[in-house]
Amino acid sequence: MPAACESVLEDIEDIVSAEDLKPHDRQFVRKNVFPKVRKRNSQKNVQTDDEPPSDSIIPGVQKIWIRTWGCSHNNSDGEYMAGQLAAYGYKITDNSAEADLWLLNSCTVKNPAEDHFRNSIKKAQEGNKKVVLAGCVPQAQPRQEYLKGLSIIGVQQIDRVVEVVEETIKGHSVRLLGQKKDNGKRLGGARLDLPKIRKNPLIEIISINTGCLNACTYCKTKHARGDLASYPIEELVDRAKQSFQEGVCEIWLTSEDTGAYGRDIGTDLPTLLWKLVEVIPEGAMLRLGMTNPPYILEHLEEMAKILNHPRVYAFLHIPVQSASDSVLMDMKREYCVADFKQVVDFLKEKVPGITIATDIICGFPGETDEDFQETMKLVELYRFPSLFINQFYPRPGTPAAKMPQVPAAVKKQRTKDLSQLFHSYNPYDHKVGERQKVLVTEESFDSNYYVAHNPFYEQVLVPKDPLLMGKMVEVNIYEAGKHFMKGQPVSDARVHTASITRPLAKGEVSGLTEEFRRAPQNGTNWEAQPSAEIPAKTRLSSWMALQLPWQQEGGGLKILSVSLALLAVLVMFYYGGMKTEL
Repeated sequence: MPAACESVLEDIEDIVSAEDLKPHDRQFVRKNVFPKVRKRNSQKNVQTDDEPPSDSIIPGVQKIWIRTWGCSHNNSDGEYMAGQLAAYGYKITDNSAEADLWLLNSCTVKNPAEDHFRNSIKKAQEGNKKVVLAGCVPQAQPRQEYLKGLSIIGVQQIDRVVEVVEETIKGHSVRLLGQKKDNGKRLGGARLDLPKIRKNPLIEIISINTGCLNACTYCKTKHARGDLASYPIEELVDRAKQSFQEGVCEIWLTSEDTGAYGRDIGTDLPTLLWKLVEVIPEGAMLRLGMTNPPYILEHLEEMAKILNHPRVYAFLHIPVQSASDSVLMDMKREYCVADFKQVVDFLKEKVPGITIATDIICGFPGETDEDFQETMKLVELYRFPSLFINQFYPRPGTPAAKMPQVPAAVKKQRTKDLSQLFHSYNPYDHKVGERQKVLVTEESFDSNYYVAHNPFYEQVLVPKDPLLMGKMVEVNIYEAGKHFMKGQPVSDARVHTASITRPLAKGEVSGLTEEFRRAPQNGTNWEAQPSAEIPAKTRLSSWMALQLPWQQEGGGLKILSVSLALLAVLVMFYYGGMKTEL
C-alpha cells in the first residue's frame, strides 16, 4: 500500500490503491498496446441475473454488517451510518458471516472494549472481509499499528460513510478524520436529519452536543470527541418532531456531558428542555442523559421543574467517580464531593422518587484505602439503584496512565467489595403492591417479557402481549428484583397510544425525504447490466454524477471538481496513447 494511503486525508480522491498503475507504468504499458477488433461475447456468457454478485465493485449492492460498542452517542452514530448505507442501496445484515464488509464502530473508554474491537478486526481480516473502522478508538489514535492500512471514518464525518465504504470495497484505504466547521467554528457533527435505522423503532437517540469542557486525566474519549460543540435548539426540536412523526414514543438525549449543552452557543440545557417538552405528544417520554456535577449546579431549580414534568423521566445520571476530594483532584473532575451531594440532596427533595444513577472508578492511581472507604460510605448513604462500577484501566496517552498505579490485585478487590455492597440491598422491594404507569418499548434479553419503564425510569417487566408494545399502561407491581420489577396490566385502566403515527418497521430507514427518494439509490441503473459490460469511463462518470442529498452543501462540489480533473487526465492518456500507436 502506498504511504499516502495511510495518512490522514481530507478527501477520498487522494487515495491510490495497491493495484493502481503508477504514471511510469502507464507509459510503459501504452507502448505495448495495439488496436484489436473485439469480438462480441456470446449470449451464454452474459450475466442475466437481476442483481449483480455481492463481490462486484458496483457501488451499493454489497452486504454490510455493523457492530457498535459503547455509549448511546456511539449507538446513535451507528444508526445514522446504517441508515445512509441502506438508503444508498447496501443491504444491512445481522449475519456477519454473509457480509462483504464489516463496519466496526468502537469505544475507547476502557481497555476491554478496545480489545473486543481489535479482535473483531483480526477476525474480519481472517475471513477476507473488507473493513471500515469508526468510533472513538481510531479517531483518537489513528496511527496505531493494528489500524495500519484500514479505512477510517471519523466521528464528525459519519455523513460520508457511503463514500468511505464505496472506496473500501474498491480496494482503497480511506481515512476521513477532519472536524466540521462553519466560518472557523467547530460544529456538533454531522446533520441531524440524515437517514438512520433505529435499533429500536420506538426509541430515538438524539446527540445534543459532542465533546465536553473537562480534561479528566483518565479519559480517552476527549481525544476523540474534542471540546464542546452543541447543536442549535431549533435543529434538535426539528429532529424530535420528525421522530414522533415516525412513530417514536421515547427520546433519549445523549452526549459526553449533557449538562454542558449550549455553553458554546449562548444557551443552556434547561432552555433546550423546555422547548422539547412542548413537542412531546401525550404518552411519549423524554430521558435525559449523563451530566457532570459542575454544569448542573447552576440550573438546579430549573432542572427540578423539568424533571417533575409528566413527559420527562425523573431520572438523572450524575457520575461521582470517587468520594475522595484528593482523588477527584487527581482526576481533574472540577468538583468536590460536597458539590455532588448538594445536587443529589436537592433533586431528591424537589423531585420525589427521582432515580439517581452514578459511576465509580475503583483503584484510580493514588487512591488509598481511606479514599476507597469514603466511596463505600457514599454508596451506603445513598444506596443508588443504578451504579456503574468500573475497575480503573490506564488508557494510553492519558495523564493517568503515567501516574503510579494501584496494584492490580488491590483494584480487583476494591471492585469486588463495592459490587458486594451494591448487591446487598434491594431498591425496589418497598414498591411491591404499587400501581404504576409504565411505557412499554422493548423485549427483554431472555425474550420472556416486554420491558417497560415507570416515571422514574425504573425497569418493569410486563407480559408479552403485542397490544402493549409502544403503549403507556397501568400495572400492579407484584414482584421486585435487584434491577427490575414485574407488573401485571390493570384490566380497567386507560391505555395511551404514545405514537402519533405507526412506528417504522424494524430495519426501515428513517428520514427518507422526497428529495432523497427521487435520487438514484445506486448512482445509476447499473443493476440491469452485467458488471463486465459496463465501460470503465461510464462507471467513473456515473459515480461522479452522484451527489448524496445530505452532502449537497460543501463536500460534494470538491469531489466533483477533483473527479472531473481526474477524468480529463485519464482521457488525455487514453487518446494520446491511441494516437501514438495508430
